[in-house]
Parts: sequence; C-alpha cells; structure tokens
Amino acid sequence: MKKYLLKGNEAIAEAAIKAGCRLFFGYPITPSTEIIEYMAKHLPAVDGTFVQAESEVSAINMCYGAAGAGVRVMTASSSPGMSLMQEGLSYIAANELPVVLVNIVRAGPGLGGLGPSQADYFQATKGGGHGDYRLIVLAPNSVQELVDLTRDAFDLADMHRNPVLLIADGILGQMMEPVVFKELEAPSLPDKTWATTGAEGRPRNIITSYALQNEIGEANCLRWEAKYKNIAATEQRWEQYMIDDADYVVVAYGTTARIAKAAVQQARQEGIKVGLLRPVTLWPFPVKAFAALGGKVKGYLTVELSAGQMIEDVRLAINCAVPVHLCNRQGGMVPSPEEVLARFKEVFPNSVEGGV
Repeated sequence: MKKYLLKGNEAIAEAAIKAGCRLFFGYPITPSTEIIEYMAKHLPAVDGTFVQAESEVSAINMCYGAAGAGVRVMTASSSPGMSLMQEGLSYIAANELPVVLVNIVRAGPGLGGLGPSQADYFQATKGGGHGDYRLIVLAPNSVQELVDLTRDAFDLADMHRNPVLLIADGILGQMMEPVVFKELEAPSLPDKTWATTGAEGRPRNIITSYALQNEIGEANCLRWEAKYKNIAATEQRWEQYMIDDADYVVVAYGTTARIAKAAVQQARQEGIKVGLLRPVTLWPFPVKAFAALGGKVKGYLTVELSAGQMIEDVRLAINCAVPVHLCNRQGGMVPSPEEVLARFKEVFPNSVEGGV
C-alpha cells in the first residue's frame, strides 16, 4: 500500500476529499490554515467548491445551508474561530445536520498563542453554544489517525445526523508522518430523505428548530436526548496500553498520550505497574473503559495541556472512587516524559518500590 509523507493538516484535507467532502467553507487562522489552503487547491479537481468566507460566523452558516441540502461539507478553524462558530453550531445540532468540523487548538484564552493546547476540551465536549446539545468529538494522536478519523467523522455525522468535531493541537496539525489511505468498504448509511433538494414528486422538507409551543419544544428536546443517549452507548472509543496488570493508570489524549506512553514505558522499566488509557472519543467519553477496570486501580493521573478539564470526566467516570491527580502544562508548553513520571511519583509515592 502506497505511503505518503504529509503534514497533519494536509492529511486531514486529503482524507476529507477522499471521504466525499465536496464543499468547504472557512476562514484562515493558524495553526489550521494549511487545511484551508489544501482545500482551495484540490477541491476544484473533484468538482468540489471552496469558499473563503468573510468570517467564521459566515463559514459555519454556509455549512448549515450546505448540510441541509444533503452534501458532505466541512469547515476547519482554530480556537478563537471556533468560538465564533458556536451559535451556528447550536442551530446545526438542533436541526440534526451532518457537518464535520476540525479544531486545531491554539493556546488561550483570548488571542493566546500558537503553541499546542487542549484547553478547548470543555467547549468541545459540553456543547459550546446555547442549549442541550452534543457533538461527537474525535481525538486522534497521530497523522495516520487524523486520516482515519476524518473519514470516520463523515460517516458518523451521516449515521447519526449530528455534527462531528475532530480536535487536535498544533503539534499534530503541523507535524509530518507517513500515512496510507486505506480502501475501506462503504458503510451502510441512511438515505437523506430529509434533505432540502427540491420537492418534485414529494412533500416539502422543512428544516427548523423553532418551536412556538412549549410542548413541541420539549418533545424535540426529548428526541435529541434519546439520540445522544444512543450515541453515548454505541460510539465510545479508546485505546489501552499495559493495562492488564496495572495498579495505576495514566489518562491522556492526543499529543499528550504519546508523551504519557513514553512515561509509562519508563515507569515499567523501574518496576512500577502503571498503564495508559487513551480516550479516542472525548464525547461520548469512554466510561465503559473505566468500568471494565473495576476496583483494581488505586489511582489515576491525567496529563493535559490545560488547567485541568478532562480530569472532571475521569472523576465522574469512576464516581470519585480513587484519587485522580493532574499533570499539566499550559500556554503552549508541553511536558516531557520525565516530567510526567516525576509528577506520577510525587502523587503516588507508594507506587515506587520502597515507597511509604
């Protein structure tokens, strides 16, 4: 199988085109700009259309309209741009439209900086805009996973009629790694009978989330809630490393999972029984993985490029049954494996042979 050496952002764009994305609306912002540049250059070759919108507010609303017509559509941005998209994203979720979004996170808050960050976790997993809605959130940790999960994002969006967010940091977006584009069998997806493609020979389709009667509004909310519960039950994804005999578990996603894996390897060389649990879906959060560990784990350490956000979901997943500690850097700084291991030993001194 042919391998390509691609930058992460370029790999996302090429994977999207191969997944059938034919419309892209966006506004350039580092460190995600290469996605927009690649789409501008390559979409016309497959009869696709690229539009540089006048703002991120415009881009997300263009996606709203295109998705309503049943076309595979994507936008990409970085943290401040994603903030501008939140109102439109709430409308897209309420109208159950399949849109794929990419957030190559930069440091914040405010204008922040271009260094890697995971401080958009709350915005991604808790809704971000107004109302009770959810995004499916995928968190790759390699350029190959950027490719694979981009394709999955389009399929999941169509399957569940829900926006899907691919979230990564500037390291993954800018780094280069070899990738392959696997020829996969097309999944069985529902027909888009709801799409606004013209009403010849059938009743008109109307896409709206506006409910003047509270009873209708509640019925809509209950329908969406049931859908989110189904997604939460069926779409949890995670990866485990050296978990089987682990007394302690490090939890990390994206770039930090690669760093944490190296720290776990160093700890194992010192005889410390620790493993790694990497969430691949940030929502739905992989609570099944934590439930499967039962009561054998003595404590968890989350590694995050934020003030500590995912740590809340880890504590909820285990019902605060054992200690959960945080190892973190912020503002674009990244911990080394040695820092992670040192923090682990600090909060779990009894894990070290001879510890008290």
